[in-house]
Amino acid sequence: MEAIIVGAGGHGKVVLEILRAAGGVQVVGFIDANPSLVDTQVLDVPVLGHLNVLPRLRQRKVHHAIVAIGDNAARQSYCQLLQQHGFELINAIHPSAVVSPSARIGKNVVVAAGAVVGTDSHLADGVIVNTAAVVDHECQVGEFAHLCPGSLLAGRVTIAAGAFIGMGAKVIQCLTVASGAVVGAGAVVIRDVPPAITVVGVPARQIQTHQQNAG
Repeated sequence: MEAIIVGAGGHGKVVLEILRAAGGVQVVGFIDANPSLVDTQVLDVPVLGHLNVLPRLRQRKVHHAIVAIGDNAARQSYCQLLQQHGFELINAIHPSAVVSPSARIGKNVVVAAGAVVGTDSHLADGVIVNTAAVVDHECQVGEFAHLCPGSLLAGRVTIAAGAFIGMGAKVIQCLTVASGAVVGAGAVVIRDVPPAITVVGVPARQIQTHQQNAG
């Protein structure tokens, strides 16, 4: 199966190597908005251009794509554009990750090396479970949320759409991190986190309120 990756930065490199490790997908090129990258190569894969090349790729019978952008809002926007152009979004799940057979996984989901996705958990469309992150049993991770490397969710945690869980952060069981919230690196969440705020520290405390992205 031939596919393209949208995003030729660091996360794009990670996704490329996950797809190579998993097998079954031939990445024919990157799409990236940075004009200086056009006609260069990233890990031996050409950068083909920006979104204006999508119709040409469809004519070449390339039907599959994955968005490899860490920013949640940008990832969501590009996924919507790709689907409007008729591309089918695929997942990138590293073979070293442990994914429960009872877990439910949406589209454009990345599960990186060493990650764990537990029993009866749900990863919605566009979720990133980054390197060595843990999603324990019965967790619900909403659309376009990002769990950074080494973050830990105990059982029955809900991470709402667009939330960001920083590197090494921990969320204890049965709590909710609401839409658009940010949990800083190394924080320990011991109570629900309201929408569109940032919490840091041990235990996690609010330091900032920020505006949610529309859509």
